[in-house]
Amino acid sequence: MTEEGEQESESRSVYLRFRAIFGDGSSRSSDARKRAQREPGSTVPFGGGRDPEGLGSIVDALTARLGWTSPLARSELLSSWSQIVGAETAGHSDPVAIDEGVLTVRCDSTAWATQLRLMRVQVMTNIASRYPDTGIHSVRFEGPGAPSWKRGPRSIPGRGPRDTYG
Repeated sequence: MTEEGEQESESRSVYLRFRAIFGDGSSRSSDARKRAQREPGSTVPFGGGRDPEGLGSIVDALTARLGWTSPLARSELLSSWSQIVGAETAGHSDPVAIDEGVLTVRCDSTAWATQLRLMRVQVMTNIASRYPDTGIHSVRFEGPGAPSWKRGPRSIPGRGPRDTYG
């Protein structure tokens, strides 16, 4: 019986020693412990940094912190193509993809692709000024796709179609 009494008193003494060092954690919440550790006067009502912020600035900060700015800027670029090149030019061209910093634009005809190639500097300037987060460093303009007689993914190289047109 004396051994149990000694063990209880030893565990009690350890408990009381820890309680004296760390404080009584059961009586305070984690927020109360954080407030107790702050410097007095570090937060003042109506002080700096306590003003409410608009939802737009909060969402912008969140997207920047999570690394979403580049994909969002790319989707905005694709959706506002007519504002970048103009309504008439956008009617004859469509941005198709952005791959490794290269914007690919498909045009209705080779004449429109040539015209857009001549306007490349203006297009890149508009993109760089309006959407700097996209990471686009060049633009590729393609004409309409030519017909292909390739039959499937495992076709072999050869002479190709010979008497196709009859």
